[in-house]
Amino acid sequence: MNADLNVTVWSEFRHEKENPRVAAVYPHGLHEVIAGFLRAAGGLTVRTATLDEPEHGLTEEVVAGTDVLVWWGHKAHGEVRDEIVARVHRRVLEGMGLVALHSAHYSKIFKALMGTTCSLKWRESDDRERLWNVCPSHPIAEGLGEHFTLEAEEMYGEPFGIPTPDELIFISWFTGGEVFRSGATWRRGHGKVFYFRPGHETYPTYRHPQVQRVITNAVRWARPTVRIPDAAPNTPPLEQPRS
Repeated sequence: MNADLNVTVWSEFRHEKENPRVAAVYPHGLHEVIAGFLRAAGGLTVRTATLDEPEHGLTEEVVAGTDVLVWWGHKAHGEVRDEIVARVHRRVLEGMGLVALHSAHYSKIFKALMGTTCSLKWRESDDRERLWNVCPSHPIAEGLGEHFTLEAEEMYGEPFGIPTPDELIFISWFTGGEVFRSGATWRRGHGKVFYFRPGHETYPTYRHPQVQRVITNAVRWARPTVRIPDAAPNTPPLEQPRS
């Protein structure tokens, strides 16, 4: 029987303290809502970490003990210390999974892993978002129909400055007419990366059952299969040279 997967859910936890509209939706922080449904899913040991904790809650011990890291950021990307980003980046290359949510497209860690601008168009005007499942055989899409709808969300639009995904799983359509690559995967080193678009802080998106299903599936998909630290050893030959 497989041991529980160790998951860390990270967020800034700033909007909830500063914006009453956000506090009304996520009074204990959106990270606690995400952690809550992951815990309820079973087979996952879940902890949370936030920006204003020492080392942003991502100490060497925490990162070393994390199998999959879920990341939500928005207004304070620049406050994340570069040495913490490097710590997380190294662990992804070793095999840790990363699930980047919504405006984490502009986080330092996601941009470092993508190597591109990760820029996009946006609009906050209560658009309806319809997410089309374009890869129904993928484990992240398990249990979903051909599409699902969020009645109000922030719009993200193309062009999206990401490298071509290894797998495109969801495409979003918005009532303004825009489309967006809203669910995509990459491999970086030995780690798996999934980006999922929905989740603006003023909407109850993370209480939506199909959004919860996607994130739960993604965490399980991102489970590490190896942990291989970076090394460049000088090794002896397996065979002795012929005389």
